[in-house]
Amino acid sequence: MIELTDTHCHIQSIGALNGEKVTIGLWSKLEGATIDGVVSSAKEDGVNRLIAVGCTLEDSKLAINVASNHPGVWSSIGIHPHEAKNYVANKSKLEDFASLASKEKVVAVGECGLDYYYGHSEPEDQRKILEFQLELAQRHNLPVIFHVREAFDDFWPIFEKYKGIKGVLHSFTDSMDNLNKALEHGLLIGVNGIATFAKNPNQTEVYKAIPLENLLLETDSPFLTPSPFRGKINEPKNVRLVAEYLANLSSQSVETLSRQTTVNAIELFNI
Repeated sequence: MIELTDTHCHIQSIGALNGEKVTIGLWSKLEGATIDGVVSSAKEDGVNRLIAVGCTLEDSKLAINVASNHPGVWSSIGIHPHEAKNYVANKSKLEDFASLASKEKVVAVGECGLDYYYGHSEPEDQRKILEFQLELAQRHNLPVIFHVREAFDDFWPIFEKYKGIKGVLHSFTDSMDNLNKALEHGLLIGVNGIATFAKNPNQTEVYKAIPLENLLLETDSPFLTPSPFRGKINEPKNVRLVAEYLANLSSQSVETLSRQTTVNAIELFNI
């Protein structure tokens, strides 16, 4: 039996009344979906470990609750860069968020980072909230799940200020140069369904260049459904499709890739 780990999903939004509205809306399109059902379906496909990743204060609380009630599920707490504007001047919200870091089964801070593609929050606000979360991660000795899009020039100088931070670049789709810089810093690389439908050959070469010891698998479900199921709602069970694609790309067995990426996840997140 292949043992897989989905290091980045948003199952806490299934059937939720508050939290991350876009994610809640997307899950609502998966008829009859429940957290129990989605987790069980994943485990039937060999996905025995899942990390529910927070994006806001309320979303992080939901993730913690899901982890506390489901064996094999852990949570992260994060303020997504899109959300920075809603927190940067709100001390009570930040204090409430920081208090979550010591909750049971919280294994990471994030997703956090910089996203200059959409510009939902001002870059300065994003940078302040990223630094707040890096300080929190240092204080609690937690790894960080990074979301960085079209912002690496600003990201690296901030990251380099916080010594000893371990983590993963979630949903990595950037250049070979930034891959190499990430590897030099000891970061892991999260790959999801995007790899299965990437059309740029340079992007495929980047995926091929990721050392197995630095690779993590993820779905980002309900987003980024891998081929051949594009157009459907993504689920953690589909991390198997990502594993199969990357194994074929790198000419190694699915068993080897699955085993090592699970070892990587266990070591980074202490799960």
